[in-house]
Amino acid sequence: MTSTLDPRSLIDADEGWIDRRIFSDPGLYELELERIFARCWLFLAHESQIPKTGDFVTAYMGRDHVIVVRKKDGGVAAFINSCSHRGNRICGASQGNARQFVCNYHGWAFGLEGELVGMPQKELYEATPGFDKSRMGLTRVAQIESYNGLIFATFDPEAPSLDDYLGDYRWYLDIVLDNDEGGTEFLDGCIKYDVACNWKLPAENFVGDSYHAQWTHNSAAMAIFGRGISPRKLENTFHATMNGHGWGFGLDMIGNAAASGHRIVTDYWRSRESAIAARLGKLRSKMVASSSSANLFPNFGFLPGHACFRVWQPMGPASMELRSWILVNRNMPAEVKDAYRQAAAFTFSPGGVFEMDDSENWENATRASTGVVTRRQRLYYGLGHNTREDHPDLPGRVYRNFFSDANQMAFYSRWADLMSAERWADVAEPSERDAAE
Repeated sequence: MTSTLDPRSLIDADEGWIDRRIFSDPGLYELELERIFARCWLFLAHESQIPKTGDFVTAYMGRDHVIVVRKKDGGVAAFINSCSHRGNRICGASQGNARQFVCNYHGWAFGLEGELVGMPQKELYEATPGFDKSRMGLTRVAQIESYNGLIFATFDPEAPSLDDYLGDYRWYLDIVLDNDEGGTEFLDGCIKYDVACNWKLPAENFVGDSYHAQWTHNSAAMAIFGRGISPRKLENTFHATMNGHGWGFGLDMIGNAAASGHRIVTDYWRSRESAIAARLGKLRSKMVASSSSANLFPNFGFLPGHACFRVWQPMGPASMELRSWILVNRNMPAEVKDAYRQAAAFTFSPGGVFEMDDSENWENATRASTGVVTRRQRLYYGLGHNTREDHPDLPGRVYRNFFSDANQMAFYSRWADLMSAERWADVAEPSERDAAE
């Protein structure tokens, strides 16, 4: 299905309006799969999930299911989980260890780099004119790279390098990925569940929507702390955005970590403040567990203080699978890791006090935007655009306000840039738009 809508006409960054048909139009969803999810760098796994040769996890890149595996030479490969013979899924497990992957339809076997290594009665194929075993391997991703333990890939050979794609966002990522010399790891287990919403709604929530917290999560805060959420003081609170990525944060060091409900978590971060300052500088030591939320374009969101990292996996215009992990410092004491595990179950899980609030809102916002008349009504995203400042120490476009739509609008502007371009060479760079402003 092809959409008749022009993506650029749906986003009015100057006045702060968005056409809500972006959340329901089937043609736009299909175009997203082609121009965003088959083009952008997407998060696949953490290095800690595949430490040994043959270790693998499966993941989605848009609607393409892929296998991510540790190769014999220590590198990482990723390829589509679909047999080149009849298209059957060759691996049904979410993770494990394998010497090869064998399709249970006709027994074709593939190696750790996706190459075809054998099939039953191979002499029949070898006697077939034109059969070339080297052409029968699984389709590999065009590029795969890691950044401080996080593995990303893209199907597009023309995509910029991962470093260029991340840009100045790396300065912020290092706050959670490189605050300790031991690096990070995912705790065992992945929470997966379906949410009946458009994937962009949680992405925009995490990219910088602090405004909803004191209203949506007030009752949950009362259950944890015995009191509601007070209006956040606006001094020393910021939003930062670049390349469609966004980060919302304060400078109180442990703001979000306190919501875990575990004193041992906040004590851990306080005890490491001087060490983190020595490693990353004093400013970033104040951000390490205070960040409200973040989203790496398009669909990789995380809550640094809560240690929750998640993917908003699109399954349709009004359907998403949420996959969530807990990221911790590898050298973190076991009791602190356990506290984070318990906190994640209590706060951001299918039955979590915060997650239930958010999921209900995302589902209702998606459902409410499908009506014939309703979907013609635009949505306002104009808050905080006048608070931009040139900050001497914070990279990216910076807004001094804890309540702002600036990051959301930057996210949707990037969405429109990619949706309107047939190839990477045609994508308007955010720096060019900045200059035009």
